[in-house]
Amino acid sequence: MNRPMRTRRQATLASLAAELGVSRTTVSNAYNRPDQLSPELRRRVLETARRLGYPGPDPVARSLRTRKAGAVGLLLTENLSYAFRDPAAVGVLEGLALACEDAGVGLHLVPASPGREDVAAVHRAGVDGFVVYSVPDDDPHLAAVLSRPVPTVIIDQPQVEGVDRVGPDDEAATVGLANHLVGLGHRQVGVLCMRLARDRNDGFASLRRQHEAHYHVQRTRLAALAKTFEKAGVDWASVPVVERFEHSVDEGASAARQLLDAHPSVTALVCTSDILALGAIAEVGRRGLRVPADLTVTGFDGIAEATRAGLTTVHQPVLEKGRAAGKLLLGAGDRVSPKVITLPTELRIGTTSAPPRTAEERWFGP
Repeated sequence: MNRPMRTRRQATLASLAAELGVSRTTVSNAYNRPDQLSPELRRRVLETARRLGYPGPDPVARSLRTRKAGAVGLLLTENLSYAFRDPAAVGVLEGLALACEDAGVGLHLVPASPGREDVAAVHRAGVDGFVVYSVPDDDPHLAAVLSRPVPTVIIDQPQVEGVDRVGPDDEAATVGLANHLVGLGHRQVGVLCMRLARDRNDGFASLRRQHEAHYHVQRTRLAALAKTFEKAGVDWASVPVVERFEHSVDEGASAARQLLDAHPSVTALVCTSDILALGAIAEVGRRGLRVPADLTVTGFDGIAEATRAGLTTVHQPVLEKGRAAGKLLLGAGDRVSPKVITLPTELRIGTTSAPPRTAEERWFGP
């Protein structure tokens, strides 16, 4: 008859304390408050724990006792891979991670694809607060975050009354870029922009869609462009704006193709991100055109790839954006009034902007 297999009972905090002849508090401090023990005593506790197979304090029990999860939640309404693929998102994530490291807390990613309505991931997240990264004002995950009794900091968008926020002055930055183009003499321009709402639109964006955009960063940048070019005598209703739901170089190229096929006379493509601008440059080259001799291209963000390409763009400190949001969240304490941190931007003139071609110059079209 086979005997049942005996398994070694896992050591507990109490049994470890008994083995060492110390209090439970001493064992707990070895893990949670090491500064309270001498190095020799802590070493003895940890070595004995390894020998007896004690795994350390139960984090779930500890969180129930302290009502602290020891982690910050990052709400990203994109697929999880976006946080590691998009250069601006990577910079923000790195900055936030640095702030968490400094505070000794973890970082919990809470991804939610744009089309998803299920907010269970937000409610399940065991976190002490949320950083919300660039979501539309009607996103249900944002509403779920704000319904939880934990501090929240928003990066970029949306602007919510009573909630801390970190981001650049998008209007001022875009006006500066637009004035650069106006000063060069550009009046026939086209715009490539990131998604304006949760519903998919891979095509031209009407004036109404621009004005009613739920992503206020894109809405603000478009409004700033419109205001500046209208001052220069341009009817904004005649300016083609092409929107892309996905944010990638390939989508930037396809958006440029769509716009240039319909409006071959434009002299500048103003892109609301560097990623779209890099795609536009690739499409311009595919058509046998020259940047900037035949077509000026500008971006927004100042990512490393844009710098290497010599892109004229607005640079914003994306790493500092994430770090500032993390510090703001972790230092919220009992602060009642909301705080807004406006980060500086810099217009960097590269090699992709120049005065428009003249009528006498040859047009190198496809």
